Amino acid sequence: MKPETDMATKTSTKKNGNAKTAAARQRKIQATVDRNDREDGKDEKPVAAQLGAREYPAPPFPKQHHPKPGEERLIDPAPMYDAPYYQGSGKLEGKVALVTGGDSGIGRAVAVLFAREGADVAIAYLTEHEDAHATKAAVEAEGRKAILISGDVALRAHCIKAVARTVKELGGLDVLVNNAAFQVHSTKFEDLTPEHFDATLKTNLYGYFNMAQAAVPHMKPGSAIVNTGSVTGIEGSKELVDYSMSKGGIHAFTRALSGNLLDKGIRVNAVAPGPVWTPLNPSDRQAGDVSEFGGNTPMKRPAQPEEIAPAYVFLASPQCSSYITGEILPIIGGY
Repeated sequence: MKPETDMATKTSTKKNGNAKTAAARQRKIQATVDRNDREDGKDEKPVAAQLGAREYPAPPFPKQHHPKPGEERLIDPAPMYDAPYYQGSGKLEGKVALVTGGDSGIGRAVAVLFAREGADVAIAYLTEHEDAHATKAAVEAEGRKAILISGDVALRAHCIKAVARTVKELGGLDVLVNNAAFQVHSTKFEDLTPEHFDATLKTNLYGYFNMAQAAVPHMKPGSAIVNTGSVTGIEGSKELVDYSMSKGGIHAFTRALSGNLLDKGIRVNAVAPGPVWTPLNPSDRQAGDVSEFGGNTPMKRPAQPEEIAPAYVFLASPQCSSYITGEILPIIGGY
């Protein structure tokens, strides 16, 4: 055998030995992972993530279905909005805020934290008077003024009057939170009626447009508009075609309006929550679906309103977000 041939044979044998060793190593790793998978108890119920200052409820919730527009006092368990571990530091000291949909859910939690940061709050709502009075009392417990404004944000005249009342009774307007929303699912697209579609867009898009247009003339440099978008406006939802469409529109509205108002010194941003335990969903979904609400998120539970509200403080306060405008902030419980 020639020396070259002998060397090639040795090299080939060595390579084959290395390949066999690598394959054996891969099988060993695979066996370890297979064993771990079997031992990890994949059939066990997933545990909801608890990463906050206190523990939050997780599904299954009591089965329930409530009539629109939904009342917080009827929801079981009660949505958590008061954020007892959140300490204010004057981020909105001396400012005036108008929060639509402020009677319950995210709106209530935002109103309370705004008050804790030093703002007086106008609470706009539809007809949930008892909830609205509870929110007013919570704001006043923080040592700030609160007024209640009942009406339909889909009506332009109401938006103009709501802003005028806020300015007259609280002395100005520095922060507008567009948060009121209408949501009802429609499993089949062909069952989505023009009346249903119209109600969604009139509340979720016309309401935001009308309220912002009424507010801007009263807002000074340093003011802020914070819109409530939704993860459905990013990802879509097959049973919420109209709602997803309206929330995607809010995201586009936020970005476009932010550029338009930049020269006026008014910042415009949006928060896009995932599932949040508020009256919105128990008044939309059927009782069985409500029981498992939020269980398909990475955290295996819906957010509580008090977990979402600090984002609104951040975007409303010029101390925190003076260089932020036109942004959509998703808070969806992980990817």
